[in-house]
Amino acid sequence: MQTQVQRGDTVMLTEAAARSVAGNHTLWNEDLRPCTRKEHAWPGMKFASLWIGMCICLPTYSMASGFIALGMNWWEAVLTVLVGSCIVLIPILLMSHAGTKFGIPYPVFARLWFGKRGAHIPALARAVIAAGWFGINSWFGGQALDAILGRVIPGWSGFAWHLGIAFLVFWAINILIAMRGPQAIGKLAVVAAPTLAVGAVVLLLWAAFRTGGFGAMLSAPATIHGAKFWAAFYPSVIGVIAFWATMALNIPDYTRYAQTQKGQVLGQTLSMPLTMAWFSFIGIAVTSATVMLYHQALWDPVQLIVKFPTIMVIVSGIVVILSSVTINVGANVMAPARAFENLWPRRITFGVGAAITGLLALCMQPWYVMSEFSNYIYNWLGTYGTLLGPFDGIAIADYWLVRSCRLDLLALYSTEGRYDYDRGFNLRALGALVIGWVIALLGLVFPSLHFLWSGGWLFSLLGGLIAYVLLMRGHPSVLDVADYQRMTKVETDPTPVGGVVADV
Repeated sequence: MQTQVQRGDTVMLTEAAARSVAGNHTLWNEDLRPCTRKEHAWPGMKFASLWIGMCICLPTYSMASGFIALGMNWWEAVLTVLVGSCIVLIPILLMSHAGTKFGIPYPVFARLWFGKRGAHIPALARAVIAAGWFGINSWFGGQALDAILGRVIPGWSGFAWHLGIAFLVFWAINILIAMRGPQAIGKLAVVAAPTLAVGAVVLLLWAAFRTGGFGAMLSAPATIHGAKFWAAFYPSVIGVIAFWATMALNIPDYTRYAQTQKGQVLGQTLSMPLTMAWFSFIGIAVTSATVMLYHQALWDPVQLIVKFPTIMVIVSGIVVILSSVTINVGANVMAPARAFENLWPRRITFGVGAAITGLLALCMQPWYVMSEFSNYIYNWLGTYGTLLGPFDGIAIADYWLVRSCRLDLLALYSTEGRYDYDRGFNLRALGALVIGWVIALLGLVFPSLHFLWSGGWLFSLLGGLIAYVLLMRGHPSVLDVADYQRMTKVETDPTPVGGVVADV
C-alpha cells in the first residue's frame, strides 16, 4: 500500500494515510504533523536571514571576545570561531536533510531513533540547554537594567543585591512575555538583530577612534604561543561547535519548510559561518581595544558600556535589553516549553512550560557561568556539548548510515509500528547514548586521556555514532529499497514549489 508521495526533494503522506492517523492526538497535532506541499515554501534566502538573526546576539559577542581574554590575538580568535562554525555546519546540514525531505519537526525525527516514548529524552536534553541559554540572556538583560537604574536612580548602586534585584525583575518580565508565546514579541523580533548589529558597529567605530585607528586597535599581540596556544585552541573550537550543537539537533524544525535541498544548503552555508566570523570580529576587535584602554579584556559587553556617559549607558542598555528579550522569548522558550508540555499535555500548557523553563534557568546559575570566561567556554559550552554529542551522532547514524534516508512517515504517527521498538523505547539508542558519554567521561577519570573530555562533543558524537551503527545492524525497523519503493509513489510536480497543487 502506498502511504506517501515523493515530489522532487520532498515526501508527504497521502490523503488517506494522513486521515488514518490524524485522530491519534498523542502523536499527531498541528505542530507535529508533516508539512504539506504548500508549506514547503521557504527559499534559501529565508534560511540565510534566519541564521544572520540568530548569530547576531550577545552570547556570540561574548564567546568570541573571551578568546582575547584567553591570550589570543585578533586573527587567532576569528580563526577559532570560523573553524568551529564550519565544523558544526556539517552535522547541521546532515540533520537538515531529514527535515526538508520528510517535513517533520525535531520531536518526530527523534521518534525515529529513540522510539515514540523515548523521544522525550533528546527533547528534554535540548530543553535543559535552552533553559540555560534563557538564564544567560536574562543575566545580560539584568546587568543592562542594573546599569541603567544605577545612572537614573540616585543611590541605586548602594542598595544591597542591586544587581540580583535587577536580574530577577528582568527574568520575571521575560517569563511573563514568554508565557504568552513567542508571538508575543511580534514585530520586535524583526528589529532586534539589526539594532544590535548597528550598535555593535557603532561600538567598533568608537573603539577604533579611541585607540587611534584599526591598525592600533588590532596590534595587541598574543600572550600564548606554541603548546599553550594549541591547548587553548582545541577546547575553544569545541566550545564554538557546542555553541550551535543545539541547532544541529533541532534544525529540522526549520528546514521542514524548505522548498528544496539545494536552497536550504546554500542558504545556511553562505550565512552561518560568515556571519559568525563577522560579528565575532566586532567583539574581538572591541575587546582588543579594551586591553589598550582599560588594561583588561572586557569580554562581557555590559561591563564595557557601564564605562560610558549616562546617555550612552541608557541607549546601549536598551539595545541589550531589546536583544535579550527577543532571543529569549523567540528562541530559548519554544523547545523547552513544548518538551515539558508534551510530557503531560492535559496538565502542562505552553505557559506552564515557559514558567518551568524560567525556574530551570535559575537552577543553571547564569551569574556563575558568566563570572569567568573559562566557566562560559569550558564548563558551560564544553559540558553541554558533551551532553548533546551522542544525540547528534545517533541522529546522523540513524538517518544516513542505518536507514539511508528512507523513512516510513505513517509509522512515525502510528501507535504501533516499526518505530515502536520496545514499548516505545529504542534500547539500542539508549546504549549508544551511554557509550558516547562514557567515552568522554574517561577524560575526567584518567589525566592522560583528558583530551577526550576537552573534545567532549567530538568524541561523544563519534562514540554514539559508531555504537549505534553496530547495535542497529540488521534491525527489522530498517526499510530496504524495495519496501520503500512499494510505499512511496513518485510524482512529477507540474507546478512550482509553493504553488497551488492540492495538499496531500
